[in-house]
Amino acid sequence: MKVAIAIGAHPDDIEFGMAGTLLMLRRAGWEAHYLNVANGSCGSRQHQAAKLIRMRRAEARAAARALGAHWHPSLVNDLEVLYELKTLRRLAAVLRDVKPAIVLTQSPEDYMEDHMNTCRLAVTAAFSLGMANFRTSPARPPVAHDLALYHALPHGLCDGLRRRVVPSAFVNTTPVHATKLAALAEHKSQQDWLDASQGMNSYLKTADAMSRAVGRLSRRFTHAEGWRRHSHLGFSAMGTDPLMDVLRPNYQINRRYESAIESPAPKSQL
Repeated sequence: MKVAIAIGAHPDDIEFGMAGTLLMLRRAGWEAHYLNVANGSCGSRQHQAAKLIRMRRAEARAAARALGAHWHPSLVNDLEVLYELKTLRRLAAVLRDVKPAIVLTQSPEDYMEDHMNTCRLAVTAAFSLGMANFRTSPARPPVAHDLALYHALPHGLCDGLRRRVVPSAFVNTTPVHATKLAALAEHKSQQDWLDASQGMNSYLKTADAMSRAVGRLSRRFTHAEGWRRHSHLGFSAMGTDPLMDVLRPNYQINRRYESAIESPAPKSQL
């Protein structure tokens, strides 16, 4: 059975921007895995860290069950998601155990460092899968097979400098939208925190609005998640795009994005 893993920064990041695609892969017969690098230790105005970590761990496990995904424990505290060797070795060990053909992870550009460092860790951990001389923690043998990485859209669909991030492709999540929201609803501790810290006024309504906004960008789907495919170099053969292969007709390439990256720049711009 083919395997996909979603790697988010904090509990609920997967649900906001990746869970619909993970559910669509499950409908296509894939095995799904779920990992938040950080444990949510700072996401509350009411609870001490130790209690909050236990709460958010339980919520994340419940969300993974709702998604039909295998849950993996978090690696570090909030704001301690750093691009450093200890965390990289631990994440690489998980990937060698899971052996994914698809890795779904955060955007390289986002509004906070935990998200962007999660992206960097996921890319390097995936890149190291087949490297016999890279030591993981715990030790795991190298895995030699193709995989494809896809970057979700940042929260708010913009980078940290408020510039719009345009997806290269869209996945139709309309058939699984209710399940995606049910998984997000398991993160009950976040309603007050997100209202206070980000003014989200009901995170379920925000998630619904975000997926509708991406659906409108697709000009085809009611609810959608947007993705940018990572370069194949070091990961797979050129042209490998398993999301497109598995999910069509629920997958749509953004031709405007593809035209922009494939067209050579005019000499005046070089």
